[in-house]
Amino acid sequence: MPLSIATGIYLTELAPVWIRQPLVSIIEMLAAIPSVILGLWGIFVMIPWLRAHAFPALKAALGWTPFFSGPIYGVSMLAGGIIIAVMILPIITSVSREILRSVPNLQREAAYALGATRWEVTRIAVLSYAKNGLFGAVILGLGRALGETMAVTMVIGNTPQIKASLFAPGYTLASVIANEFTEATTDIYLQALFEIGLVLFGITIITNLVAQLLLKTMKTSKTTRAVQ
Repeated sequence: MPLSIATGIYLTELAPVWIRQPLVSIIEMLAAIPSVILGLWGIFVMIPWLRAHAFPALKAALGWTPFFSGPIYGVSMLAGGIIIAVMILPIITSVSREILRSVPNLQREAAYALGATRWEVTRIAVLSYAKNGLFGAVILGLGRALGETMAVTMVIGNTPQIKASLFAPGYTLASVIANEFTEATTDIYLQALFEIGLVLFGITIITNLVAQLLLKTMKTSKTTRAVQ
């Protein structure tokens, strides 16, 4: 989230004009890549690099914690989290950029007229105005992350065990359904998979309700400060 919003701010407010369109085109192209392609990239490029360089460095620095201990397999919960981050980064960036572009230029001109610097204009006049929209962009990315199946299934290891170490393989609800639905030959097996789908649906609904509640709280707080 911080990297996505920072990239959107840079492309909208700070980047030179000559570099904006090429970067925007690249980000939009990344957002359109199918998840299975990202999964293949994760298997053949990301996981070997993580196993050889990133994971050993993390284990050497943070191996005293239970989250970065144990053997390094490559396929792991941490690899699944990284591939999800790669997937939602261009989505949040694209939406954030469009939201920031919708901020009226009058906001910026008023801040410049009061003597604000370029960064102060961005922080006070632009971000404060677009705060609710940026929060919506983050929730949109979170929704994509919660429902992602193929890319995570290809890099997480698909082991039905819960371990504290992020280096260990794991499983997701969506991955269980995708991997085992064709093997569900008995009624109770099929019902268990439907129950998993119901749990995933409930998590999505609760997440959206919490987001709506937070958004309403932010609007109420903003209105209260304006009245004061």
